[in-house]
Amino acid sequence: MFINLKNILKAAFICCVVMLSALANAQPKIIKIPYGTNKYISYNLTTGLYDVYQKGEKIFTHISASVIVNGQSLSSAKYTTRTYAKAAITTGFGKGVKHTVTLTGNGLPSMQQVFYNYNTDSFYTQLILKGKVISSNNMVPFEGGFKQVKGDVYSLFMPFDNDTFISYNAKPFKGSEKVTSAEVGVVYDNTSRNGLVVGSVEHMQWKTGVTTTAGNDNAIKVTAGYTEEAVTRDRIAHGMISGNEVASPLIFVGDFADYRTGLENFGKANRTAEPPFVAKWTKPTPVGWNSWGVIQGDINFDKAIKVADFFADSLKGFRIDSTAYIDLDSYWDNMLVNKNGERDFSKLKEFADHCKAKGLQPGIYWAPFTDWGFKSGPDRKMEGSDHTWSEAWTKTGDQYHELDGARAIDPTHPGTQARINYMIDHFKACGFTMIKIDFLGHAAVESTGFHDKSVTTGMQAYRKGMEYLIKRIDGQMLIYAAISPSLASGRYVHTRRIACDAFKSIKDTRYTLNSVTYGWWQSYVYDYIDADHIVFSTESEGANRARLLSGIITGTLITGDDYSTNGPWKARAREYLQNPELLAIVKNGKAFKPVDGDVGDGASAVFVNKIGKRYYVAVFNYTDKETDMNLDAKRLGIPAASTVTEILGKQKLGSFRSEMNVSLLPADAIIYRFDADK
Repeated sequence: MFINLKNILKAAFICCVVMLSALANAQPKIIKIPYGTNKYISYNLTTGLYDVYQKGEKIFTHISASVIVNGQSLSSAKYTTRTYAKAAITTGFGKGVKHTVTLTGNGLPSMQQVFYNYNTDSFYTQLILKGKVISSNNMVPFEGGFKQVKGDVYSLFMPFDNDTFISYNAKPFKGSEKVTSAEVGVVYDNTSRNGLVVGSVEHMQWKTGVTTTAGNDNAIKVTAGYTEEAVTRDRIAHGMISGNEVASPLIFVGDFADYRTGLENFGKANRTAEPPFVAKWTKPTPVGWNSWGVIQGDINFDKAIKVADFFADSLKGFRIDSTAYIDLDSYWDNMLVNKNGERDFSKLKEFADHCKAKGLQPGIYWAPFTDWGFKSGPDRKMEGSDHTWSEAWTKTGDQYHELDGARAIDPTHPGTQARINYMIDHFKACGFTMIKIDFLGHAAVESTGFHDKSVTTGMQAYRKGMEYLIKRIDGQMLIYAAISPSLASGRYVHTRRIACDAFKSIKDTRYTLNSVTYGWWQSYVYDYIDADHIVFSTESEGANRARLLSGIITGTLITGDDYSTNGPWKARAREYLQNPELLAIVKNGKAFKPVDGDVGDGASAVFVNKIGKRYYVAVFNYTDKETDMNLDAKRLGIPAASTVTEILGKQKLGSFRSEMNVSLLPADAIIYRFDADK
């Protein structure tokens, strides 16, 4: 046989070139995705799993993504082919790099695991499914293990909203403790403060839950499509999202030396990911009065006028840049009269005009997505329309959604929208410059069907309803949310009440400050967060100080006593509400930071804030016994050498050197200013 050696050598050479070219173009099995400083994601293209490293330490392990699509469970670890690409991007977060791992398999929709790096101490990830008409109500963009956090470790439960007097709760993270938190999960050591923060920064389509489980191998799971009646108020499963592309919310992932910094960064990320839809707030920090504190259902025109007069005549110093609000809460319709079957708003306009004549801003209250009179029958007409209330009731199977004694109404229904037009137009015509909107969570519940057929989830309905409402208000009012979703409302309002109703007692102070202890960082989601109406009434002077300071350190100050009548609350108001330095703190508008996060469903006793070059420390005693506490400069994060002044008593206490002891009477509070020595 004749062998052509020349041809064999030529073929061998070509084969080598092809192999070398293939090797040169082949992607490595491990993709390294850097973020922050000395941090990176190590993605294994063979297994579909990745680890997250920080300074050589493995923080998260064997992370995968999964989805239930068209009834089928799919996992990133089960796909057969994975490819990687990256591209430079510019978004609201700034300049960054988008890293995409695309997963394909026979007959399966395309899956993408996307990572966004903006050179910060956290990264963002998202799961995207692409295919022909896919549908899902369960996406898990992040699931796996995480490092053992050493020390006094807690996993934090965060509520979805502030309804039913629900509390935040830091639970000891040991044994097999399992915690599912709404929107964000946090595991941290209270002593060192090292901790993990993982959560959703997008809320226009999905409700998200973060589950952490303690054990030899700690586990974390982020689920878009989370519902739980005690938390999200839903009695049915999360709605389906369908299309040729279905994406999870953007997930924030980080490990921080101080979990409080992580939560503040998370709060800022929420505001960046979902910029305000509401008109930009350019006016001062809101202060003023709300009628639900004491007067409640007894509000009438004469009482409201007397309150306004008291603020104009006796509380002239209680203003931020010459501004204070006098806000009528529920039962303001006591002032309406019916003329020929029509509501007459003339007394409300007279009240608003009176406030403005006195240099005050008038406010009103409304619950736009609830039917409080549903027991009176289904055929009542909705204000401003020919639609009946029953047409708009939110359906859950063969029932309707009820909570707090009210029935939810569909935010997308034309009757709901006509009612918004009618009420808001009347409020604007009266001249109100503030509106407190309440029971907003009713608009976010899952339903078996919305009037707008393009809406299939509670959060989509919430977006539709809130955007319609905000457009109608048209930038003419300060918008204050009371009961509402904690994070999803950030787009729509200027200020939000941090907890549920709170009034005058030390228990009210403790309850409010539970939400500040674990939710102070929402100061970065909203323009302001608020401690609800501050009531002095006939409580002890110490309880008055505590309740006052609970408002001061939350960020705004809305009072609630019945200033139309005489009582000790008037003298307290004159003394406390016109204190220039307290008002300077309020003007800053940002919540104080908790010193401790190991108090379960209670509240930290100490809070700190830096304003300019000064440090302020507020200390609370929630108990019925005298308490001694030690203030340590290192733990507080304040200068070790300072001059300390007690603000309420206006006492200069002298030099502070690293630490000081504080003795507080039962049910009392105190606030100090620390000025660093030069």
